[in-house]
Amino acid sequence: MRILHTMLRVGNLEKSLDFYCNVLDMKLLRQKDYPTGKFTLAFVGYGDEADNTVIELTHNWDTDSYDIGSGYGHIALGVDDIYQTIDRIKSLGGRVTREPGPMKHGTTVIAFVEDPDGYKIELIQTKE
Repeated sequence: MRILHTMLRVGNLEKSLDFYCNVLDMKLLRQKDYPTGKFTLAFVGYGDEADNTVIELTHNWDTDSYDIGSGYGHIALGVDDIYQTIDRIKSLGGRVTREPGPMKHGTTVIAFVEDPDGYKIELIQTKE
């Protein structure tokens, strides 16, 4: 067994695709409208679904926003240069909620950004 995807409900699919594809450099892997159900599914990620875990963005056509809830934590992405990555995200209009620095009670360098719906994305420095 393996994890296939994480699903997030999004209020504006175009804004979300712009964030995940242009700001976080993911690729739109596939997208399909379901007119009878009034929703669209879009799958984004860094590689083919056969070999990589991806994110499913679900857009219900009649819903503009969602309450994230207190149970959601974050999605984590490994990056080679966290400072350069944060600078790039800022230059593209991304919202940084925690600047890069060591995690509390540790030495791993992390940062946090938010997608257009307010979902937290943790960036973790993978190379020293």
